[in-house]
Amino acid sequence: MKGAPTFTGLGRWSRRLLAALLLGGQVVVHLLAGKIHRRNTLEQMALVGPASLLIALITAGFVGMVFTIQVAREFITLGAGSAVGGVLALALCRELAPVLTAVVLAGRVGSAFAAELGTMQVTEQIDALYVLKTDPIDYLVIPRVIACCLMLPILTVLSLLTGLGGGLLIASALYGIPHSVFLDSVHNFLRLWDLFSAPIKGFCFGALIAVIGSSWGLTTTGGAKGVGQSTTTAVVTSLLAIFISNFFLSWIMFQGTGSAVLQGF
Repeated sequence: MKGAPTFTGLGRWSRRLLAALLLGGQVVVHLLAGKIHRRNTLEQMALVGPASLLIALITAGFVGMVFTIQVAREFITLGAGSAVGGVLALALCRELAPVLTAVVLAGRVGSAFAAELGTMQVTEQIDALYVLKTDPIDYLVIPRVIACCLMLPILTVLSLLTGLGGGLLIASALYGIPHSVFLDSVHNFLRLWDLFSAPIKGFCFGALIAVIGSSWGLTTTGGAKGVGQSTTTAVVTSLLAIFISNFFLSWIMFQGTGSAVLQGF
């Protein structure tokens, strides 16, 4: 009997995950039909982009500095101090910038989507939209999906630049690596595909965050308590989706042999 609530919760989570998948399909169909509320989309873009910029850049800056501290001492010991900038750039482009920016937005924006739409659901505002012959997917979900898909790649690129700036500062101030050596290493190590991979991942993560947050909000029941539970579960599910999809995206983009590190020397 003690295990019953766990299995019940898992079953409900599975049903809501299936609902999120169905919602994602509906979003694609509605987008192909060209049903976009421009005003709502611009409002959501402001929420996702400029309002989230500062926390994303602070996170990226300190991650770049910490990564440089951990890598520089080891590389200098091995006589490879000139590779610090390139290794940091590869790590930020391929993994750190897109994943950490997505994690920040999942906590800040995904939770807001779930809470806002969940409150609308339990207070019957969603039903009122149907009465007014307004499709909630067109009016509420699609603007959030577009905003996340457009803004997260931009935030990812800005986080990448900020992380490199933080790494450059630490490499120069603490380890005496000249700016020119650091930047030359970045230029030699990075390939065009590395630069494209970051916004591509950001686009995919943005779609996941928006769809999961919106779906969990629209399937909320149980009043104020249900809104809190939906918000928490939406964030956790978004994080799981980000980490799992990141594995498959990395496998598709970077599988095979070859070494950017060796080519950079």
